[in-house]
Amino acid sequence: MHRRLNRRQFIKGAAGAAGGALLAHIGIQDRSMAASEMETRPVPLRRRDISGAQVAFVKTDDRTDGVSRALDLLGINPVQGKQVFVKPNYNSADPTPGSTHNDTLSALIARLGEMDANTITVGDRSGMGNTRQVMQQKGISDMAGALGFETLVFDDLTVDDWVLIQPESSHWQNGFPVARPVVDAESVVQACCLKTHRYGGHFTLSLKNSVGVAAKTVPGSAYNYMNELHGSIHQRRMIAEINVAYEPDLIVLDGVDAFVTGGPDTGGLVHPQVILAGTDRVAVDAVGVALLRYFGTTGEVSRGAIFEQEQIARAVELALGVDDPAKIELLTGDADSAAYAETIQAVLLEAA
Repeated sequence: MHRRLNRRQFIKGAAGAAGGALLAHIGIQDRSMAASEMETRPVPLRRRDISGAQVAFVKTDDRTDGVSRALDLLGINPVQGKQVFVKPNYNSADPTPGSTHNDTLSALIARLGEMDANTITVGDRSGMGNTRQVMQQKGISDMAGALGFETLVFDDLTVDDWVLIQPESSHWQNGFPVARPVVDAESVVQACCLKTHRYGGHFTLSLKNSVGVAAKTVPGSAYNYMNELHGSIHQRRMIAEINVAYEPDLIVLDGVDAFVTGGPDTGGLVHPQVILAGTDRVAVDAVGVALLRYFGTTGEVSRGAIFEQEQIARAVELALGVDDPAKIELLTGDADSAAYAETIQAVLLEAA
């Protein structure tokens, strides 16, 4: 049984809430004034050579079994003794791949418990609905009670609970706020889906899943950071830049079902029957794009080499993952998965 995490370990108490209410009451609308209430963290451009990445590749239509097998293939335990923050895909409550499947999340939570995670918190910000209602519709409170984890709705955070991230050479006008529970977590685990994104992201896998850790607005300001994101010609580069705020210890991508058109809530549904797991966001997303291409996807996602896709190309510039598809090793544990992985690897390497 996990020790239930005291909410005060993730968000500050009444004093912070009172401060946020006061700012709202006196009508502060200026972004710079709201930003002055936040801790600012400049992020220098990292320069490092990433020699390679492994991505577990499991052909399955059983999410529970697939998550277990994928994590077995990775053979790592990055969460032992740590406070773990799990970032699902709760942009909406639409059926998977519109949102994280409960079987995927529960299998992942159970496995984190077996890995001796100290505490586990699941949190998100929805972009297409009220976060609390989305989590209620998904039945996450009941799951939390059964599996012993905490939940966190980013909509409830005060201005002090956001950290202003200002990456070097960013396409964001003045940085972007990221939830403190994520940037200060001892370990972050992602549970993302496989799908296209019709609102300019082109695809939404692990890099795009990080948009949910950034604020739409912060208390005390009417400035809308998501309007800035979606209104920019640099949207896909800005998506990648959000990822400099943290580094995940583990990523699980549910590709049992996928949208190859439309998305992120509804779209053209196919059944790739795969679970991916890894630690490198670029590698996981590159394999995900290869899967979308294999099943026939949009012109934007199909165009050019996979590493020329703007989300991936910018992530490589930021040293968030491998810089070459040839550096990605697909790990398999059975003949069906191996044959499938070989086919997807060929797509991954096309026009490279």
